Amino acid sequence: MKYFHLIWAALFRSKTRTLLTLLSVVAAFLLFGMLDSVRVAFNSGGQVSGANRMVTSSRLSITQMLPYSLDAQIDAIPGVKQAAYAAWFGGIYRDPKNFFANFSVSPDYLDLYPEFKLPDAQKKAWLADQRGAIVGESLAKQFGWKVGDTIPLQATIFPTRGSNNWEFTLRGIYRIDDPKQKGQERVLFFHWKYFDEANDYVKGRVGWFIVKPGNAAVSDRVAHAIDALSANSDHETKTQTEEAFNQAFAKQIGDIGLIVTAIMGAVFFTLLLLTGNTMAQAVRERIPELAVLKTIGFSNRSVLLLLLGESVLLVALGGLIGLGLAPLLMQAAVAGSGGFIQLPSTLPRETLAIGVLLMLAFGVLAGMLPALRGMRLNIVDALAGR
Repeated sequence: MKYFHLIWAALFRSKTRTLLTLLSVVAAFLLFGMLDSVRVAFNSGGQVSGANRMVTSSRLSITQMLPYSLDAQIDAIPGVKQAAYAAWFGGIYRDPKNFFANFSVSPDYLDLYPEFKLPDAQKKAWLADQRGAIVGESLAKQFGWKVGDTIPLQATIFPTRGSNNWEFTLRGIYRIDDPKQKGQERVLFFHWKYFDEANDYVKGRVGWFIVKPGNAAVSDRVAHAIDALSANSDHETKTQTEEAFNQAFAKQIGDIGLIVTAIMGAVFFTLLLLTGNTMAQAVRERIPELAVLKTIGFSNRSVLLLLLGESVLLVALGGLIGLGLAPLLMQAAVAGSGGFIQLPSTLPRETLAIGVLLMLAFGVLAGMLPALRGMRLNIVDALAGR
């Protein structure tokens, strides 16, 4: 750009003010990069075609349970290699703050999850004990559990024999080698058969089925066949990829897109006011200088573009730094949580594209009014200090 050196010099005329504003822009785009990456991750995927592991749950609500009898019917569908089932339990260990996921599962559940490494002897002991449970290595380390310990859970949904007190014997501790999946080591599994017999409320019901097709090429056909089993019944199903199911599970908390939009709307509105105020103050301090530029031949259009360029450059610098730092901070959060928090390792293209557009838009909006004031400056009044 012809006048880039002028824009750069003007931008850092007041270094303290510029740096403080720049830090605000960096923080805003850092937050945007992280939150929008999560939004894109939640809204992406979901295509059944090519899936190696699918989940069949209620079409109406993820909280509505399905009949156990579907298991044999799903197994009989051509193209299904194996099917297992699970149900959310929702027990609490001693204190609500000690939250971790706990599920009742079928005996063959771990066969569908080869990434879960459980010693054969421990697996055999777990399968032989009706009240046996297994937990992930991270969870066992957190609470100091060892094989053979008794783990009491307080039921929040399913009482047993009129009491909320359930007890399980720890029979195995599994591990996951992939650092990105370490969050799955914070789960407790116990036998669905014990859950079905001991709970006071539901009988013969499961939360969802996990289905492994014979090969990924037939997954779409298998999904349609499974859902056809319950068509026009009181328990219609929806078969989707495991990723899409996990997204639906997490969305029970709320609409991720709406939450992100609300937060970023407030952040960027504040950023607009802050950057606009910085530019307005910069123009006020440089009125005599702008008058001199006009005197030596700078047109109104040139002055307008100089001031707009300064505003856009300020926002773009901060925005690029913020977006560049976002993946690093996300991975630091993943590492710090031991894998319990899962965030994308890179910014999605959609987030990058939106980020660049926001930089340009906010740069222009924040600088427009001060730039128009500079463009309409009367040379005589400005030089006279009026």
